[in-house]
Amino acid sequence: MSAAAAEVAVNQYFDRYFDRQATKILPGEYYATKEPEVIVTVLGSCVAACIRDKVSGIGGMNHFLLPLDGSAEPGKPTQSARYGAYAMELLINEVIKLGGRRERLEAKVFGGAAVLRGMLLNDVGKRNAEFVEQYLRNEHIPIAAADLLLDFPRKVYFFPETGQVWVKRIKTIKNDTIFEREREYRQRVKQDVESGSVDLFEE
Repeated sequence: MSAAAAEVAVNQYFDRYFDRQATKILPGEYYATKEPEVIVTVLGSCVAACIRDKVSGIGGMNHFLLPLDGSAEPGKPTQSARYGAYAMELLINEVIKLGGRRERLEAKVFGGAAVLRGMLLNDVGKRNAEFVEQYLRNEHIPIAAADLLLDFPRKVYFFPETGQVWVKRIKTIKNDTIFEREREYRQRVKQDVESGSVDLFEE
């Protein structure tokens, strides 16, 4: 997995509305904290998993998109699934490194909308939503809340300390920033897959 496809978020600022430190997650990024912060992202076809130790309040968020992948073979994970699993493990491992306990983790998942123009026939958002739900079931991490699919972007605010999530559904889009970020991100991920840099979890 190249650095272009999965990075720790560095866009931090002080949110005056919530009166606390905030970290903004862009496509391909993740962030976890044990401080009373808010983590923010805007989702179109991508999905975000908010993972939290429900006892300690240590938690974080990722923001990822499965690349389109025609390499599926019966009984074998695709490169796309390997990428998604890697994106999830990055976040889970970071939460555990900060002191979270895997057996106490819970998840809230968002995104997967049908909004990435030119890719609607491929059900990109649906594939992302199905992947994150299946991954969490396989890992026995309960999903405490979800807001997936439909046809509009979302802005998500996650407060790991309390587990609270605010979701704003964006019904009116003023510019193409969301689409351009996801389109550029998808191209980076596609290049990673084609180069073999996400050939992970071989059995």
